[in-house]
Amino acid sequence: MEVFHIPRRGSMLMWAMAIQLILCRISVFATDSTTACKLISESKSERSILNKLEPLAHKNITADVTNGDDSYTYVFQLCGDADGIHLAGVIQKDKKAEKKPTVIGRYNATQAIGGSDWVMLIYGSGDTYDAHCSQETRKAIIMISCNRNTDMGPLEVVLEDRERTRDCFYLFELDSSAVCPVIVSHISSGSIILIIVFCLVTVYLVGGFLYQRLIVGAKGMEQFPNYAFWVEVGNLTADGCDFVCRSKNRDEAPAYRGLSTDALEEQPEERDDHLLPM
Repeated sequence: MEVFHIPRRGSMLMWAMAIQLILCRISVFATDSTTACKLISESKSERSILNKLEPLAHKNITADVTNGDDSYTYVFQLCGDADGIHLAGVIQKDKKAEKKPTVIGRYNATQAIGGSDWVMLIYGSGDTYDAHCSQETRKAIIMISCNRNTDMGPLEVVLEDRERTRDCFYLFELDSSAVCPVIVSHISSGSIILIIVFCLVTVYLVGGFLYQRLIVGAKGMEQFPNYAFWVEVGNLTADGCDFVCRSKNRDEAPAYRGLSTDALEEQPEERDDHLLPM
């Protein structure tokens, strides 16, 4: 008789909790992007510029500024709630006064302008001025420049330009390697082949030397891998060069004109023993 095992209620509850945790993690990773930024005028070029800043997304970057009796803390976040304030991209907090932080710019009104090694991010629709700039809304401009030595540098407050009737803004600077251009390799295919050949030769020599010395027990020049083969190749190469490059021996010109080479040939030895007195 076949018995079916019915899962217990406790195990079913654990499986449900595990699935919920996985879904929560997936939702967290899905929101960890620049898609939360709403462009004022949606375009592929601006969206691609924002995608370059992905490594900076959802990270609070702060800067402290003291000007006379005033002391402020600025918090910037890319496409996320700065200091937990809904839709706030940049906020200003007064360290001395216990009051609500001022929203300088919101990421639901974003503009992105980029160059080869910089990005200018603009957050609009901030809180309105009280007595400046015709009581228009605040605006934050974050200038992000290329710096290959840091993933995310400190935030610097450059100025607050509010002494005008319109288009007032806060200017910030930030260094990051995220906006740096990709370094294109200029190594040619021939150089790559030479590098590969050099690596193979190095492995052959080192590996062969270790094998000959440690396994075979060779000494001296015999430690060189395939020593006999390479010696034979060297001899054959030398013979080939001698055959191709060297010419045949030629007869030397006679020392005196009018004499043939036959006359200069060695004459047979004449014996004069018969001339001696008996």
